[in-house]
Amino acid sequence: MFLGMSSQKIDAKGRIVLPSKFREELGESFIIANGFSSKCVQVMSHAEYEKISARIRELPAKQALAMQYHFTVTAAEVTPNAQGRIVIPPALRKRAGLDSEALVLGMDTRIEIWSSEVYDEFMASQQDVLEEAMLGFRL
Repeated sequence: MFLGMSSQKIDAKGRIVLPSKFREELGESFIIANGFSSKCVQVMSHAEYEKISARIRELPAKQALAMQYHFTVTAAEVTPNAQGRIVIPPALRKRAGLDSEALVLGMDTRIEIWSSEVYDEFMASQQDVLEEAMLGFRL
């Protein structure tokens, strides 16, 4: 399970260090692709990628094709280098607005990488949804 948030630098070559606790759980290589929730990049294990891909294949054909163009086509297998850095492909960096700083979020079964500005805007847009969810959520 991936938990927490950290701020990380992205170098001129588009490399970022994922927290070591995340890398340990992901394994030797893993998948990076467009995010689902907004303009972010998501990182997941091969097993999680397979689960998501299987669910996409179960969608009606038109929806499955759209999801494949958004998710499958942008996916890439990455392996951290000796310093624990992975390369975020240029197209993914551009779509997510990633430049020199990023937020790395643990999202249970996957990781998301956000521009801090885009993340703040997204979270502000979700205030009503969050408040509604909290009203219905009982501990």
